[in-house]
Amino acid sequence: MDFSWISDPTALIALATLVVMEVVLGIDNLIFISILTNKLPESQRSKARRIGIGLALFLRLALLGTVSIIVKLTAPVFEVLGHPFSWRDLILIGGGLFLVWKATKEIHHSVDPAPADDVFGTAKATLGFGAAIGQILLLDLVFSLDSIITAVGMTEHVAIMVIAVIVAVAVMLAAADPLSRFIHANPTVVMLALGFLMMIGMTLIAEGFGAHVPKGYIYAAMAFSALVEGLNMLSRRAARRKAPASVETKH
Repeated sequence: MDFSWISDPTALIALATLVVMEVVLGIDNLIFISILTNKLPESQRSKARRIGIGLALFLRLALLGTVSIIVKLTAPVFEVLGHPFSWRDLILIGGGLFLVWKATKEIHHSVDPAPADDVFGTAKATLGFGAAIGQILLLDLVFSLDSIITAVGMTEHVAIMVIAVIVAVAVMLAAADPLSRFIHANPTVVMLALGFLMMIGMTLIAEGFGAHVPKGYIYAAMAFSALVEGLNMLSRRAARRKAPASVETKH
C-alpha cells in the first residue's frame, strides 16, 4: 500500500474530510443497529452490536479491495421509460425500501404494542439473534456501498480510504453501547430515531431513482429534531423535579 501521500497537504486534507464524512455516514448505520439490538434479550445486545459493527468494517474493507468493480456498479445496466438504472441504484432502492418498511413496522409496534396479526407481523415482539444479525448485515451492505462510493469520489489513494473507514468504525464501536442505552432509556427518542431511519430510507430511494438529495439538508433536519427533543427532555425533567416540591408545599 502506497503511503507517499503523507507529505502531501492536499491528501491530508482529503483524509480529514473523509474521516468526518465516514463518521457522519456511520450515524445512520449506528442508529439502525441500536434500535434493532435493543429488541434482543439484554445479555445478547452488546454482542450483537459488536458483530454488526465488525461486519460493517469487514464489508467496507472488502469493498475497498474491489474498488474497480465498485466503480463499475455506477454504470447503467438497463433503462425504464428512458431513465437508466445501475446496480448501485437498485441496491440503494432495495435498501431504502427495507429501511422504510422496518421503520414503519417498528413505529406501528410502538404505537400499538399488542395488535392483532396483520401485514406487519408485529404480534411477535421478540427478535431472534440470527434474524437481527441478518438484518444488520443487509443494511451494512447498503451503507457500506454508499460509504465506499463517496470515498472513491474524494480520493484516489486506497490507504486514505482504509484509514477513514477504520476510524469511522472505531467511533461507531465506541458509541454503540452508550447510544443504545440512551435510546432504550428514552422511549420518545426511539420514535425520533425511527423517523430518522424512515427519512434516510426515502433519501436512498430518491437517490436510486436519480434525484440527488444533499446530505447537508438531511443531517441539518436530524440535528434540529434532536435539539427540539433534547429541549423536551429537559422540560420533562424540570417538571418531574418541580412536582415533588409542589406536593410538599401543599402539605
